[in-house]
Amino acid sequence: MDYDKLAELLFPDTTDDPDRYETIYPPRQLPEGACVTRLGPSPTGFIHLGNLFSAFADERLAHQTGGTFFLRIEDTDDKRYVEGAVETVIRSLDYFGIQFDEGASAEGDRGDYGPYHQSERAEIYHAYVKRMVRRGQAYPCFMSSEEIEAIRQEQEKNQENPGIYGKWAKSRDLSFEEIEQKIQAGEPYVIRLKSDGAVDTEPSEMRQIHVQDAIRGEITMPENNMDVVVLKATGIPTYHFAHVVDDHLMRTTHVIRGEEWLSSLPIHVELFEKMGWELPVYCHTAHLMKIDENGTKRKLSKRKDPELSLDYYRSDGYHPAAVREYLLMLLNSNFEEWRIANPDAGEEEFAFQIEKMSNSGALFDMTKLNDVCKDVLVKIPAAELVEFVKNWAREFRPEILPLFEGHEDYVAKILDLGRSGNKPRKDLISAPQIFEFIRYFFDDYFEIEDEMPERVTAEDGAAILAAYLETYEHSDGQDVWFEKIRVIADQFGYARKPKDFKKHPEDYKGHVGDVSTVIRMAVTGRSQSPDIWEIQQILGEERTKNRIREFEASLQRA
Repeated sequence: MDYDKLAELLFPDTTDDPDRYETIYPPRQLPEGACVTRLGPSPTGFIHLGNLFSAFADERLAHQTGGTFFLRIEDTDDKRYVEGAVETVIRSLDYFGIQFDEGASAEGDRGDYGPYHQSERAEIYHAYVKRMVRRGQAYPCFMSSEEIEAIRQEQEKNQENPGIYGKWAKSRDLSFEEIEQKIQAGEPYVIRLKSDGAVDTEPSEMRQIHVQDAIRGEITMPENNMDVVVLKATGIPTYHFAHVVDDHLMRTTHVIRGEEWLSSLPIHVELFEKMGWELPVYCHTAHLMKIDENGTKRKLSKRKDPELSLDYYRSDGYHPAAVREYLLMLLNSNFEEWRIANPDAGEEEFAFQIEKMSNSGALFDMTKLNDVCKDVLVKIPAAELVEFVKNWAREFRPEILPLFEGHEDYVAKILDLGRSGNKPRKDLISAPQIFEFIRYFFDDYFEIEDEMPERVTAEDGAAILAAYLETYEHSDGQDVWFEKIRVIADQFGYARKPKDFKKHPEDYKGHVGDVSTVIRMAVTGRSQSPDIWEIQQILGEERTKNRIREFEASLQRA
């Protein structure tokens, strides 16, 4: 076979010398030990937690070594492309604060190693595939989809490995004249890798490849023997081929990806070997797992688990800082211990280590995420939280946006309730939960939600509120205010102190806590809330008194 002649037949319009791209994309000038990482999502319309998980690891590894982190859009699968998906990817990652140094962005490509959309790099791929053909490393395959399906069925019937290899690679040994004739007849074809792997050998007897995975240690697998497609009939490369070319030319040093790609590793190793390029450091992460309602540990599923989608966290109003904090706990087993020792340190101070990533499946737990949210949100200034909830409402609950716009200082005072001191209140989780937590401050959303204390009758409740109104002075300090409540408790037969009631319950109807709960119910509609004196100060004298009068009247009617 005259491979030079075959290469010209297949790629008559491809004139670029592949070595020219080595000059266009030279080795990066970075400090010694710097890592170059990339995120390569496909624009399928669904970006998930696994993407963010990998992106966070990519970002930490690159930035703490003084390296580069870039975004590459891997849009070679035109059948799965969804209009607007690229914008969704970029917006979602930006929401969670993922910082790219170069690559695809909302404003276009940034950086010297683009284009960063694989669909725009066809001439590069064609140059390298042409060279593979010229070297006898690839060949045109004219098998139809029907032929390939028939082969698959026969392999399945005979319990043979599925794929195109050995005797099944029917186009592999076509002569130049046969190939030329088929092309002139207009028969469509793909370009396949001409694998060097043994085809009639038991897997245990095949040559083994050895790859040092940064997470899993040494991986040993049988070599590849499949003649995989490298260039589709449309002229678009497959992921296998495109990522090898791009990771080399973009000078990627570390590839962090899911364990589902482990089975393809022998293909990628062979492609890098055929190209004569150094293999990047592969880091195969374990699947994100969950404990389902049956107590079974399983992989997070796109079909079953809405929390796998990044849109879930945006629409459900999770603060990106909290999600990032939780992902760090999942990424590195020692982060939680570090956080306890460094409660106020920024996450960027944590020394992320690839080797401390789990290789057995990180367990994702929404309850744990909610607990992390409480710890993170208590440290975020109230004014910043107001902006966060306001932006969430603008997109997902526009009917409540007027409560926040123009009233930012008022809402900030509400959110600051109980958040200072040695034991700050930790009960804020997400934007919708925050609104539910504070909605009684807005008259249109105020309602009596809870039941009266069981030790207080409606008659006593009305009398307590009447007495409270008689003595109420909005300017009273907290100590004076609460002493008045003790007096009211004593007046109606309730212990001034809970411990007095505990010692002699037969002497009292209840205690001062029951009395203050009646007042809390009147003001907030709830039996539990932050400090009631502070709430009254925020509501103001008129609104506080109006609510007490209305609740008193409702108890009188009961």
